[in-house]
Amino acid sequence: MPAPTLFDYTDHSPYSNPGNHAGYFAELSTDPEALHRFACTAVVHYRAGGPALTEAQKADPDRRWLSSILDAAESRAPLDGPRTQAQQVAGCCRDHTLLTLGVLRTHDVPARSRIGFARYITPDWHTDHVVGERWDGTRWVRYDPELDQVDFDFDVHDMPTGPASPFLTAAEAWLAIRAGTADPATFGVGPDLPEDVRGRDFVRSYVLYEVAHRHRDELLLWDLWGPQLGTRFVREAAGGQAAAWVRDAGLPGADMSDAEFDAVADELAYLLVAADAGDGEAADQLAELYREDARLHPGERVLTLSPTGHGGVTDLAAR
Repeated sequence: MPAPTLFDYTDHSPYSNPGNHAGYFAELSTDPEALHRFACTAVVHYRAGGPALTEAQKADPDRRWLSSILDAAESRAPLDGPRTQAQQVAGCCRDHTLLTLGVLRTHDVPARSRIGFARYITPDWHTDHVVGERWDGTRWVRYDPELDQVDFDFDVHDMPTGPASPFLTAAEAWLAIRAGTADPATFGVGPDLPEDVRGRDFVRSYVLYEVAHRHRDELLLWDLWGPQLGTRFVREAAGGQAAAWVRDAGLPGADMSDAEFDAVADELAYLLVAADAGDGEAADQLAELYREDARLHPGERVLTLSPTGHGGVTDLAAR
């Protein structure tokens, strides 16, 4: 099965489709600074900076569809005007990036999201993060829609790439950990948060997210499927109830051992890095593995374990 083409990346995924806001998106600028302003006006990070969220905002982080994010934003203030923090949609880096994908794809600009870890958010820490890439006609240009250029010494709209760059892809991070050249204890949501959201196994799960987002399945970072379902985190989540939800729903992949998950993550990470380096055969092989192995891609249902406190099996087809 061939890898996504540039044409595929101009087409909306179910997640990036702006729905009845497409006309408005067609009028927006694709200038990187304009995209930054739009994304950060529409969405406020639900956790960073400790914002005081309204009751309406507390459920916002679970809005996985761009059309839902835009509906909520428009219900609180006009999309084309300023808004207070209380009128913003509470979300995260995934949502900031998804907004920009929606605009770029509406204008037929190939765009995709990338999952990994940023070195520039917390000192001496690799923070889990989602950024975007846009095709400029000759190459993929990586950008972080949340960043204001004045605060950083690298081009936030054309970020360096590779293992020494400010942003490591999940695949690069996993391979560095496996090679012993990176400390897994320095990766995760935050250094002061529970072990379930940092460390080696957390990075391994993010390899699966990176593959999904590369193939235009831009799920939430708390949607889980396949080998993630058999991890200790899921077995212990919701007081042990999460494992029962997985079993009752018959979700595939929960029987994969840790050793097998490691081997799968190794293969996926090698193929991701090779594809980034321009290896078309690796990109095609990655796409075939992702689509053909039911454990590696989200089906119609996933397990959701949200930081909002929501937990359960989500029917993606029902929207």
